[in-house]
Amino acid sequence: MKLRYRIGFFAGIFLIVCMIGIGYQLSYKYALERQQAKAVLPQQSTQSITTKGEATKNEGYYLCELHGYVVVYLYDKKTIFEVTDIPLTDLPEELQGEIQDGKYIETEDALYGFLENYSS
Repeated sequence: MKLRYRIGFFAGIFLIVCMIGIGYQLSYKYALERQQAKAVLPQQSTQSITTKGEATKNEGYYLCELHGYVVVYLYDKKTIFEVTDIPLTDLPEELQGEIQDGKYIETEDALYGFLENYSS
């Protein structure tokens, strides 16, 4: 008889814990959906917002030499944008000199055009 009470007691505790867990999950999902709805709402607004400062375009790329290969840096000449497998020695001498000095390329289309022309 005592075994039935113990099984019933533990079954009741298990059901209560399950109900609390399910309630927590439902409230968490509800709160997450509300937060996402609030984040989306301002983006749908058609109001104009002004700020101080200037918008800048992509400021170009620099082709440089690193360990004998052509490497593409962002405009700051510090951040590597792409490492290529183009050996510097495979390029014409005039172009080698430009790349060793840091050849500037303004647009991404021009950059990929150059890379397609000189990659093997």
